[in-house]
Amino acid sequence: MGLKVNVSVIFMLLFLTSADVKAENVVFDVTKYGDEKDISKAFKSAWEDACASTSPSKVLIPRGTYLLGPVIISGPCKAAIELQVKGKLQAPVDMREFEGFSSWITLNYVDQFTLTGGGTFDGQGKSASNQNNCGKDKHCKLPPGSLKFNFITNGIVHDVTSTDSKYFHAHLLGCKNLTFQHFTITAHDESLNTDGIHIGRSKDIKIIDSDIGTGDDCISLGHGSRQITIEGVTCAPGHGISIGSLGKSQNEESVSGIFVKNCTLSNTQNGVRIKSWPALFGGSASDIHFEDIIMKNVSNPIVIDQVYCPWNECNRKSASKVSIKNVSFKNIRGTSRTPVAVQLSCSKDIPCDEVEVADIDLKYTGSEGPAKFQCFNVQPKFHGKINPSKC
Repeated sequence: MGLKVNVSVIFMLLFLTSADVKAENVVFDVTKYGDEKDISKAFKSAWEDACASTSPSKVLIPRGTYLLGPVIISGPCKAAIELQVKGKLQAPVDMREFEGFSSWITLNYVDQFTLTGGGTFDGQGKSASNQNNCGKDKHCKLPPGSLKFNFITNGIVHDVTSTDSKYFHAHLLGCKNLTFQHFTITAHDESLNTDGIHIGRSKDIKIIDSDIGTGDDCISLGHGSRQITIEGVTCAPGHGISIGSLGKSQNEESVSGIFVKNCTLSNTQNGVRIKSWPALFGGSASDIHFEDIIMKNVSNPIVIDQVYCPWNECNRKSASKVSIKNVSFKNIRGTSRTPVAVQLSCSKDIPCDEVEVADIDLKYTGSEGPAKFQCFNVQPKFHGKINPSKC
């Protein structure tokens, strides 16, 4: 009987060992494909070979510093694929090299995708600082963002850093079931339009346990964002965590199922906010929840702004056509560096509905009197302690 048990154990160990061997990714090292300083061509060749592999594969960028020109890499691939960046990738400084490209690195139509490795994507954004003023100049040409994820499904991005992007650090379009974890973003607080992660027309996205510091929204959710979870994120500096702006374009998709929890915002220009344009187009935002948020010296900690109109691009006197419903702000505490700590400015034509405010404790750090709570075209339901006093 003992012999049978031993044979069974040995068979099981052999089976597990065999399974582990089979599970090993086939590695495609970009440095084996050509120039080790500028890896633009080598990277594309390594990706194409890895994508064609019928076994799970890995594109490896080893430790070191490499130049990488603008690239577009695409699926569908024949098996799961991993991009492991251990080194530091540097984008071109000369903007002429981006002619015809909207982003530095674009990934299209990949299923079962992983980006990891502990490496850094350096957008060298200072070279584009004089072009990044599209909020003021309608005729400007947008500089390229760093990482663009188009229609990526069942993926994870973890333990990598994006620094000094020329525009958005990470831009998601049409993605589904994609997670960002331990994702670090660093940029100067005066770098314009450098949103940390911008999400549009995507579903089942998670951003967890990440540090984001930039010159615009740490995380921005555009139209078509659905079932988004943001948890354990530190935002400092930046413009906060924003839904919108909405209602600027025709036929925008609805925003719903947004959960922001256990986040910390420090020295940001805004806290958590929902923003829509007045006078323009319709849309809807619903089932949005902000909970367990710490504010440290934040301007405008809690905001619904339905008269969002930067650079006077619209008619503030006309009401927003975007419907906002089922929104909650719960257990938000800390300090505000503006006297108005909470401002809920809703549309006069479509007042906000089902807004809940519970357990708020925000102290104003300035000298202009106590903190204020302002409401326009909304009647929130209050629960627990509310400081500043209810509107």
